[in-house]
Amino acid sequence: MGKNSSMLVASLFLLFITSRLISLVGKVSPWLPDELLIQVDTNAIDSVSSDFGKLVKVMPVAVLYPSSDRDVLQLVKFSYNSHNPFPIAARGRSHSIHGQATAKNGVVVEMTWLEKHHPSRIRVSSSPNSSRFYVDVGGEQLWFDVLRATYDYGLAPVSWTDYLYLTVGGTLSNGGISGQSFRYGPQINNVIEMDIITGKGEMVTCSKQINSGLFYGVLGGLGQFGIITRARIPLEKAPKMVKWVRLLYHDFSSFTRDQEHLISINKGFDYVEGSLIMRKSPPNNWRSSFFSPSDQVLINSLVVKHGIIYCLEVVKYYDDLSVEYVDEEMGLLLGGLGFLPGFTFQKEVGFVEFLDRVRRGELELQAKGLWDVPHPWLNLFVPKSGIMDFNEGAFVNILHKQNQTTGTILVYPVKRNKWDDRMSAVIPDEDIFYSVGLLRSGSDADWEILENQNKEILKFCEKAGIKAKQYLPHYRTREEWMNHFGSKWDTFRERKAQFDPKMILSPGQGIFNSD
Repeated sequence: MGKNSSMLVASLFLLFITSRLISLVGKVSPWLPDELLIQVDTNAIDSVSSDFGKLVKVMPVAVLYPSSDRDVLQLVKFSYNSHNPFPIAARGRSHSIHGQATAKNGVVVEMTWLEKHHPSRIRVSSSPNSSRFYVDVGGEQLWFDVLRATYDYGLAPVSWTDYLYLTVGGTLSNGGISGQSFRYGPQINNVIEMDIITGKGEMVTCSKQINSGLFYGVLGGLGQFGIITRARIPLEKAPKMVKWVRLLYHDFSSFTRDQEHLISINKGFDYVEGSLIMRKSPPNNWRSSFFSPSDQVLINSLVVKHGIIYCLEVVKYYDDLSVEYVDEEMGLLLGGLGFLPGFTFQKEVGFVEFLDRVRRGELELQAKGLWDVPHPWLNLFVPKSGIMDFNEGAFVNILHKQNQTTGTILVYPVKRNKWDDRMSAVIPDEDIFYSVGLLRSGSDADWEILENQNKEILKFCEKAGIKAKQYLPHYRTREEWMNHFGSKWDTFRERKAQFDPKMILSPGQGIFNSD
């Protein structure tokens, strides 16, 4: 779009704000730069009014399609300097569930447009006078593109999410967890420095040593303190292949005991995750097509017998130098575990293929029209002390008995000492806690049933005294947010006052503008 067209769109935006939202922004200044590509048409508004969850619809008044970080900076500065600032939400892949990526009566910034104008915003470098490597990444970049770019150098980050088609800025604003987290920590624990646009419209570079309050606040900060425009991620030598094994259990105690044992071993497995197999949560699902048809028949017979089967999934990385030892190492690591005899399943795949395993399932569902549906997901961190009660109360007495589950259910242990408590992310106060993900899909007709199950599970935790914390949290009141952050609340509130005093950023979280 040419400059004249952009000027027209910007002018229309100002007129629109002036005529329809004078109560929101007051007297609109002509300061807004003409070159900003801002759209207010129905299609643009509708495209950013919901998120991956498809549970809510929240209407902004405009959408910014930035061509540079400066465009984002100018918009935030314009809002901050307005008589009555309007809310702004930075939208990546909008992989939230309850409208966290939306901006009611405000402006949504389509961050992925930055990649359209600057496709080279992934740069691999080495530290001066050091053999350490890192990658500078635009906040709008997808983790898959980071993997592809770094792997060309034989390098890769060490901490991932199970699904790679998420933006760097999005996962760093939440945590970024997967089966590697027990060893390498979440993605927020693997960041060297960042460039941030604060709620004051200032571009700030921050790290553990420089502007550390902003650095720690933004990591896991749910977008409350700034918009990530660049992150520097450390790299390690990338493996070529992985040994990928799944083991089945019918006893939850043995299943969790073995998981906790495996994450305690130095130089053991590189990835440990667990999941549930139930009648409506089959062995193969959108997350991974691992089992052969004959294996699925065998596993389904176990499900009929036991109701719930627990699947332990482990991975060992290797390359040309370690290939001759990997089978022996695998045998030693699996020795003495309490899985069901005869129910061991193994694959060998490339490192990139393993990390990108979820994408194939997504594409298959998209082809069938089954991906763009409501996703009433619930993600929790459950302390180790409560995981046995959680299994009985949530997995057995709610999910299994009600038989409504449709989708993947994850449960795997994480170590607290791999998280930095100075960051905004909130986790249980125990050395080991479990990441539990109810990654379920519904339809327009039945998603509320699954959402009500989520609420029932949360009520069960509260009644049973299980001090679980929501990951990707969603609350409706200030009191609930204060309880969620606990001892971190005062620091979180002080950082908001320091970096976004007019409460412009990430309004969809509902933390400082909750009902």
